[in-house]
Amino acid sequence: MTGRIPGKVGLITGGAGGIGLASAQACAREGAIVIISDINVTEGEKQAQLLSAQGLQVSFIAQDVTSEEGWRLVMDRIIAEHGQLDVLVNNAGIVALAPIETETLTGWRKVQAVNVESVFMGTREAIRVMKASGGSIINMSSMEGIIGDPMHLAYNASKGAVRIFSKSVALDCAQRGYGIRVNTIHPGFIVTPLVINALASLPADQVEAMRSELISRVPLGRMGEPQEIANAVLFMASDESSYMTGSELIIDGGYTAK
Repeated sequence: MTGRIPGKVGLITGGAGGIGLASAQACAREGAIVIISDINVTEGEKQAQLLSAQGLQVSFIAQDVTSEEGWRLVMDRIIAEHGQLDVLVNNAGIVALAPIETETLTGWRKVQAVNVESVFMGTREAIRVMKASGGSIINMSSMEGIIGDPMHLAYNASKGAVRIFSKSVALDCAQRGYGIRVNTIHPGFIVTPLVINALASLPADQVEAMRSELISRVPLGRMGEPQEIANAVLFMASDESSYMTGSELIIDGGYTAK
């Protein structure tokens, strides 16, 4: 068995597209056994089949990450089928465009449920099955968990929560001697369905202007590609990052350096 993470078993939520799918492909190509989960069953099954046809060890599990019972069932199934879980990538997430005066409590709670509560439940369940042998938990935050944006307040709050939550859990696992590392990745503007759909929610005459305006803020002058985040996921999943826990890796084209 060869590769950077041979034989490691990993679960990647939101794996039917974007960063999750790119991460699944990157990890599987380096020898991992990858389970992708998503609420989009049709696309998830399709992508798992396509990757399997390439000779990669990738399978799909339908999952609503906001369901506590669903998290237990997914973890128990992985242990029953593979005997271990070495890597969890809490990648599933949503974004909503709304300033404070028009955001609703329902909208706020939906974003927190998907972006924060799912990370809490997934991390807790992963620790339950990892603590005897160790592992790596990678929580997908955002550069907007570090800086503010007037149109993304619910998203900002959720990603900021993921950032500090992960640091707290990293310290707890280290103190207990579990051998579980917990880190966050903070992407900038990446060409994913999340960003594309957010732009598409704007009035048609504003989409291109907003896209150009976003790119103009990035020092490297472009949006990132999912593979550029997947490379970081692979690094954090591997033993190459064995001295990292409670850390944050910002990949934003220099946006937050200003």
